[in-house]
Amino acid sequence: MIGRLRGEIVIKQPPMLLLDVNGVGYEVEAPMSTFYNLPEQGKQVTLFTHLVVRDDAHILFGFHDESERLLFRTLLKVNGVGAKMALAILSGMSADEFAYCVQSDDTSALVRLPGIGKKTAERLIVEMRDRLDKLQAVSAATIPSSQATADVAASSPVADAVSALVALGYKPNDASRMVRNVDTTDLGSEEIIRTALQSVTAKS
Repeated sequence: MIGRLRGEIVIKQPPMLLLDVNGVGYEVEAPMSTFYNLPEQGKQVTLFTHLVVRDDAHILFGFHDESERLLFRTLLKVNGVGAKMALAILSGMSADEFAYCVQSDDTSALVRLPGIGKKTAERLIVEMRDRLDKLQAVSAATIPSSQATADVAASSPVADAVSALVALGYKPNDASRMVRNVDTTDLGSEEIIRTALQSVTAKS
């Protein structure tokens, strides 16, 4: 099991990272809560990782700290929740916000996340309620208020943001609409994604 990686960021294309670890390139998928904490390309970063082994692929997921990884692993234990859905939850709300949804039986906030219907939201609340003691130790996984570092990429930040939202599970039309509702002036792709996700979770 690969539990941690330290290397140079070669590519930042949410939700995918490419890390150069002593000459070996590791493709890592990460939630937006991790992307908001990353340095710019070319810098060193340490990620806590979780390896998912499937018949057709081995997928490595990376997290800014151990508390994020704990929440990810806890979500995977819920019936019907896979890695993609767990990644979408971590991208769409902080650990504290998720814990609040569970405590307050707030299914409406959960169903606004991609891939989560009412039945799945209800199951998340029921099954995660028993695990809240662990979740309350995950407060370090909240999204920081400082502005995220913009990627240096050939494509535009707007296009990168739409692509990232689609990769997180949103339909292309919904992803485009979410980005159109953001004032993207002088914003990098990660800040556009964060603002778009916050606007979705803030709706009542």
